[in-house]
Amino acid sequence: MAVPAHPLPVEIIRSARRRRTISASVVDGTIRVRVPAGMAPDEERRHVQALVDRVQRKLVAGPVDVEGRARTLARRHGLPQPASVRWVGNQRERWGSCSPRTGEIRISDRLAGFPVWVLDYVLVHELAHLVEANHSPAFHALVDRYPKAERARGFLIAKGLGDLEGDALDDGDGDHRLLGEAGDEARLGGEGCG
Repeated sequence: MAVPAHPLPVEIIRSARRRRTISASVVDGTIRVRVPAGMAPDEERRHVQALVDRVQRKLVAGPVDVEGRARTLARRHGLPQPASVRWVGNQRERWGSCSPRTGEIRISDRLAGFPVWVLDYVLVHELAHLVEANHSPAFHALVDRYPKAERARGFLIAKGLGDLEGDALDDGDGDHRLLGEAGDEARLGGEGCG
């Protein structure tokens, strides 16, 4: 995932009062990470890097009006308008997810540094699940209305997102996900949206 061209400096603050929690915030152009003073150096390095990466992704994602893009794409490609669309930072194995019952779409902030046509493809994929809560030929026909669908799928494959063929994972709750990491069952899709 791309990060800002000039990443912000990082300041680590070790606190004897902290026992288990780690937090990060941007203060005066610096990412301040607060960690327990007694944390092992390897563990600290791993957690600090993960938090810094998350903060930088949020900074990249912030300027993109993902809900506005989704609404425009829905109109352009004859798909339903979503109830809401938002960036989320908790999707480590998915690029997007959708709840067809509520019309809510969530997009992984890991997409923020990708080309906009890839983000648009993921949005169209999730919007199509508002019509077809599966990965049937009818669903794929809706997604393929997006002219760069094949190109975006290739981009995601190149980023190591696994097999894009076959059925989506379905946990039975009607919530669909666009999976984002390789694995035996990593597929473009999910429980209904994805």
